[in-house]
Amino acid sequence: MTAPSGRRERKKAATRQKIADTAMRLFLDRGYDAVGIRDVAAEADVAVTTVFSHFASKEALVFERDEDFEQGLTRAVTGRAPHEPLIPALRREIHAMVRHCTADSAAPIWRMIDESPALRQFEESMRLRHAESLATAIAADLDLPQTTTACRTIARFVIDAHSLARAAADPDAALDEIFRMIEAAWAVTRPSRPSSAEAP
Repeated sequence: MTAPSGRRERKKAATRQKIADTAMRLFLDRGYDAVGIRDVAAEADVAVTTVFSHFASKEALVFERDEDFEQGLTRAVTGRAPHEPLIPALRREIHAMVRHCTADSAAPIWRMIDESPALRQFEESMRLRHAESLATAIAADLDLPQTTTACRTIARFVIDAHSLARAAADPDAALDEIFRMIEAAWAVTRPSRPSSAEAP
């Protein structure tokens, strides 16, 4: 059963990528507002229901790596070495994301996003969701019973660092400057890990 399941997953992933690639090509060729879900489905040779089984909305077709980015951020917290500091690990992940988003091939995509109110709104809601997921991961890493204001604030700073660096003339320099501030803020606001005496 394992092999067929693996084949199904690979086929599903390939279909998803085909839909996303087709949508992006149509959006860039014709303009985002001029392309509908039916156009994408017809061009990708799939049913409209198949498109919606992979993507919840037209906007999600543009941000097809949304889930990958969100998982990458939480893994930067949960997957780092036992004694590795939190902020440098997050900086590495944000740096990788910024490099991906500032590649020459990404420029037309970001112009399209910046020119579309619907896409800008979707991006903002995505960033808020990523920040909440990151804050939850940070709180769990500190063995906190719930997400604190400090965790949420640092998470928002980290997510905003991506947007600010992406738009900067020198993304690497911008990240260096931003993360120096984040590290300083975390040093004075970092919640204490509960002691064993406080544990229930």
